[in-house]
Amino acid sequence: MLKEFKSFAMKGNVLDMAIGIIIGAAFGRIVTSLVNDIIMPPIGIILGQVDFANLYINLSGTAYASLDEAKKAGAATINYGLFINTVIDFLIVAFVLFLIIRQVNRWTQKPAPAAVPTTKECPFCCTAIPIKATRCPNCTSELHLN
Repeated sequence: MLKEFKSFAMKGNVLDMAIGIIIGAAFGRIVTSLVNDIIMPPIGIILGQVDFANLYINLSGTAYASLDEAKKAGAATINYGLFINTVIDFLIVAFVLFLIIRQVNRWTQKPAPAAVPTTKECPFCCTAIPIKATRCPNCTSELHLN
């Protein structure tokens, strides 16, 4: 059983998948930092000093100055600002993946279209004749168009 597991774990596909997951997690952290630290502050300034990470709806009756205070107090909140940041994260990752897949598809060679046949075989003498022929030039048999 241990040998089977080792064989499974050492297959190329499993190792490739593990490497992809690790790189994907690191890329996710980079995108999150890009959104939170670079993209959202200018958008917040444009929208009037809004910090999206601090946008929330307080479901308890008590007022809190920030989301951190509400969390520390254990208040129930709907954190729609964090949700907006997460949606922007997703859109950036999806766009980057789109660009990568688009480029990979350009690199892969497309198979040449199948050549349209220009000849057919005479059913009587088995020689190649033009598709539009109605009589075989070799055996002079009449050919019926199908």
